[in-house]
Amino acid sequence: MFRGSMVAVVTPMQADGALDFEALARLVEFHIENGTDAIIAVGTTGESATLDFEEHITVVRKVVEWVKDRVPVIAGTGANSTTEALHLTQRSMAAGADACLLVTPYYNKPTQEGLYRHYKLIADTVPIPQILYNVPGRTACDLKPETVERLADVPNIVGIKEASTLERIQELVRRCGDRLDIYSGDDGIAAEAILSGAKGVISVTANVAPRLMHEMSMAALAGDRAKAEAIHQQLTVLHQALFVESNPIPVKWAVGQLGLIPSGIRLPLTPLSESFHPAVRAAMQQVGVL
Repeated sequence: MFRGSMVAVVTPMQADGALDFEALARLVEFHIENGTDAIIAVGTTGESATLDFEEHITVVRKVVEWVKDRVPVIAGTGANSTTEALHLTQRSMAAGADACLLVTPYYNKPTQEGLYRHYKLIADTVPIPQILYNVPGRTACDLKPETVERLADVPNIVGIKEASTLERIQELVRRCGDRLDIYSGDDGIAAEAILSGAKGVISVTANVAPRLMHEMSMAALAGDRAKAEAIHQQLTVLHQALFVESNPIPVKWAVGQLGLIPSGIRLPLTPLSESFHPAVRAAMQQVGVL
């Protein structure tokens, strides 16, 4: 249903943590002008954990308004409370989102049956396309391939963002790639994932290098391994630099260096440590975005 480079867009904030909607509007135009294929509003990179409910829905609504149907808008609506995730998904559909992205419930450590029931209840209740999101390194919860296979039979569960290993992505493509779109959730393996049958990447790096991430994704989707790998090699230093501290700390600093957003980030996250500024700046310069 969705293809290519889909940015998990940062949520701009002033130094005091207040949301900056003027900067958010600039980001929307920046991504459309630079080929981003879809925008994920208030995903985990968008600091969904620290936005309150009304802020969350307001960001989704404004992104939908500013995009004006030029690219799909996917709302991050996952939570570790099924009731909260359900309400966020309902409100995001009402706000005009084209789909929702739901991270696995974090901290709770539900069983595979609990995960199945969580996702199925939300999908059965809210008639909007839904994308599962598995990132066990952040959530302490692993959505196993056999559970994904069960969920692939739910009509409006249309894809999964898999942020673990290339081998897991390849297994998901084999098991249910005919029923679900598989997306890489890790920029560092995205090129090979797409060449292996994934339909795109939900990307952190696209916040900083949207054109290159789009071109890499399109080359891989077209089966042009040489071009996809060449762009991947160009971007590798940036992929690495954007994780020198916990995401989205480095990427928000990097987008700020592009002059697109102010410096705000919400506690418990803090601004990028000064000791990492030279490395991130050098990576941006090497890639040619700064």
